[in-house]
Amino acid sequence: MLHQHLPSALARALETRGYETLTEVQDAVSTPEAAGRDLLVSARTGSGKTVAFGLAMAADLLGEAERLPFSLKPLALVIAPTRELALQVSTELQWLYEPAGGRVLTCVGGMDPVRERRALENGAHIVVGTPGRLRDHLERGALDLSNLKVVVLDEADEMLDMGFREELEEILDGAAETRRTLLFSATLAKPIVALARRYQRDALRISTVESSPGHGDISYQAVTVRPTDVEHAVVNLLRFHEAETAILFCATREAVRRLHGSLSERGFTAVALSGEHSQADRNRALQALRDKRARVLVATDVAARGIDLPSVSLVIHVELPRDAEALQHRSGRTGRAGRKGTAVLIVPNMRRRRVEAMLRTARIPVEWTDVPSAEAIRDQDRARLLAQFDEPQPQDEGDANLAAALLDRLGPQGVAQALVARLHADLPAPEDLLDGPADDGPRHGGFEGAGWFRINAGRRQGGDPKWLLPLICRIGHVPRSEIGAIKVAATDSYFEVSPRALQTFMKALRKNSPAMAQDGIMVEPSTSPDEHHATGGGPPPPRRQRLAPRR
Repeated sequence: MLHQHLPSALARALETRGYETLTEVQDAVSTPEAAGRDLLVSARTGSGKTVAFGLAMAADLLGEAERLPFSLKPLALVIAPTRELALQVSTELQWLYEPAGGRVLTCVGGMDPVRERRALENGAHIVVGTPGRLRDHLERGALDLSNLKVVVLDEADEMLDMGFREELEEILDGAAETRRTLLFSATLAKPIVALARRYQRDALRISTVESSPGHGDISYQAVTVRPTDVEHAVVNLLRFHEAETAILFCATREAVRRLHGSLSERGFTAVALSGEHSQADRNRALQALRDKRARVLVATDVAARGIDLPSVSLVIHVELPRDAEALQHRSGRTGRAGRKGTAVLIVPNMRRRRVEAMLRTARIPVEWTDVPSAEAIRDQDRARLLAQFDEPQPQDEGDANLAAALLDRLGPQGVAQALVARLHADLPAPEDLLDGPADDGPRHGGFEGAGWFRINAGRRQGGDPKWLLPLICRIGHVPRSEIGAIKVAATDSYFEVSPRALQTFMKALRKNSPAMAQDGIMVEPSTSPDEHHATGGGPPPPRRQRLAPRR
């Protein structure tokens, strides 16, 4: 049942919304012990935090009244890290406070600031916004915080990670000293605790994460692959799970661009989000996911912050997160509000030990498994296909006549085969990964039969293996471990690409040739520089240099 201490107006809103019970964090902030106190709340993503702080500040805003009093100055301020999260919070608070006559105003980047200032002049009970836009209104005198009863910092850890400390401090310093400060965060890292110590008084610490550490509704898996098979592993994981919505995390915008293009080319309905995308691009991508026109989001950590898509059931860490905290932040996009989700780490073979140590330290239980094979994916396809026909399908008379005509023309076997072919037509083909076990350690060998290439940068152009190596990897879309010897001559340099990566390298080389030509870069297949010299093709090559793969 709903909490007996809730104001009647909010209780009606919850019942209208279909709430029968409160979540753990919602119940914890509604107790008499929490009333009137600053709160430092650690709760995992998707646990109902927005409704929780809406309930926590109800007594401050309503008192004993049924409806909120008219106020030109805001009574409550909610600060969120991203535009999307601020809009979601605003929507939740609007229905929660509607029976109490609450007016909720949103101030975020990407919206018309003049219109927001006019709305602030007309008064609002609750203002929800992002740090940068709120500080701008505060400095311009449009946002008056002198009458605040409550300030809420939602996902405070992410705001600090995104560099908003200065904005937060300016806003909190400008708020009424008598206000309550409610700080909600998925984790309580040292910067969060320091912020709480400075701006909170006798805060009640509430944590609901211990009962389900590391996101109890998320199943963590890890697969070890050769660096050249990462993209193939992504394809097979997507095909095996066939998630309603999947999020793929990359470390850089370039990696997002490359993977998004590759998946789209293979037939996946994918959208991308990174720092190079505008707010309009972002809105279109998220709407495509909500409308089911797209099922895969490829994103960087920062670009995906604040996104709440309940349909996400699969998260793939295509490039490893920097630490366990970032891993849990990413993975928290799935397994929300009681739903089950799967998070898969794709681990290059030479980094497995490091990842195992990180997971042990964070006490995150992970199942190490193999990348789904093409045959396993086909088995899953067959099982999903058969499951579609477990329940009888409704038919009208026209459908029945068409079915009879098809049976008459094709026969039962022909109809079944045509149906299977049609259902499989839009499914991207699974990939065949390289046979053999993936090594746990770095690969120093494996260059027998490697392909040699020449690049038009040598000693006279300042050529050096230290800057040539990342350039080669970027041009050829291959990791450092697949580049062998690099020999720098006077005007050219020669390098070898492992036989495993040759096909990927040549494909990327053809694709990037126009852009390389604009930059004056030329890469072409060649013989070994030793053979080149032996046939009179140039000066003696310098001493052979092999770079060990990056660990």
